[in-house]
Amino acid sequence: MPEELSRRLGTTDAVVVGLSAMIGAGVFAAFAPAAAAAGDWLPVALVLAGVVAYCNATSSARLAALYPESGGTYVYGRRRLGPLWGYLAGWGFTVGKTASCAAMALTFGAYVAPALARPLAVGAVAALTAVSLYGVQRSAGVARVIVVFVLAVLAAVVVTGLLGDDTVTFGWFAYQPLPASHVGVWGVLQAAGLLFFAFAGYARIATLGEEVRDPARTIPRAVGIALGITFVVYALVAVAALRALGPLLARSQAPLADVVREAGAPWLVPVVGAGAAAAALGALMALLLGVSRTVLAMARERDLPGALAVVDPARQVPRRAELAVGVAVIVLLLVADLRGAIGFSSFGVLVYYGIANACALTLDRAEGAPPRPVAGLGLGLCVLLAATLPPASVLAGLAVFAAGLAVWLVRHRAGR
Repeated sequence: MPEELSRRLGTTDAVVVGLSAMIGAGVFAAFAPAAAAAGDWLPVALVLAGVVAYCNATSSARLAALYPESGGTYVYGRRRLGPLWGYLAGWGFTVGKTASCAAMALTFGAYVAPALARPLAVGAVAALTAVSLYGVQRSAGVARVIVVFVLAVLAAVVVTGLLGDDTVTFGWFAYQPLPASHVGVWGVLQAAGLLFFAFAGYARIATLGEEVRDPARTIPRAVGIALGITFVVYALVAVAALRALGPLLARSQAPLADVVREAGAPWLVPVVGAGAAAAALGALMALLLGVSRTVLAMARERDLPGALAVVDPARQVPRRAELAVGVAVIVLLLVADLRGAIGFSSFGVLVYYGIANACALTLDRAEGAPPRPVAGLGLGLCVLLAATLPPASVLAGLAVFAAGLAVWLVRHRAGR
């Protein structure tokens, strides 16, 4: 029996971890490329992204309640579909999200001091890894502070965008329409794919399943609350951005900063920048926690070196896995050009949730199966959105999974 982690997280802690992962730096940038793809159909794309997130979250929550272990879909895939499917989910998540950790750390550094982005990114990874070594409750406490600050900044953006100066004369909730003549179903799907990744952090709650108290009750509740709060926040941000910027939204490099600037509150621009930096830090912390727990689960099954499966007896955390992930991210920051390194991450996220929905389809009523149409719709939409990603991202994602499959075949033919 492998060493188990301590169950120290309640519902509030789990919700905070999910919010810190979902309301990350993406909300400060995702609406511009989504608006460029969807035009004034952006609200439809946001709703579609929310539907995909709801389906995936429902499947993940039911599975996490049934299998309250570290590892998320890696564990579910092994238990419901077989070792290979679990391995592919874990491989894609670990490789893709390690690169995402490095990219998020660089995002934090770029917001704080662009000339020192890389050293600051390394320092952020080292500091958050050190915090996580002292226990998951300490990490949740730091995440709570970050989430409160980021939500306060987003509230300021929304209020400013809705109540500030603007050029609209035809209604308080109206906005200047974006060009839509060129927008089709493909554009809406692309925008939904871009916006979906801003929701995807609810998986961090599932990957921490072994550290949650009363998981059968806590995990579904925490996932639902975190997702609901995130959707409301994103909807309000989208309305404020559309109303304040109109057609300018699709071309903005920093849309939320432009919202407060165009609404007549340029003094808020540095505050928005600080909020984006804090959001990147919160997302980085949640990513580090999620990846290290997946590494722990894979090490327990010897899909990664077994030495990483050790749990610290005093702090009840997977210190070796956490240190390994922190070192890997720092190495990436020092040696890699991450502009092209994370192209596969979006593809990997959709594959990860596609496998989760496929696992949920194998559950029966006694096991807490979600409604079959929900899991089926989630699986179909994951495949559809993956197909609408830019070709470079799809090809990079396929290459990463092909490499993972090759490693699997070599290890198993050698009898491990």
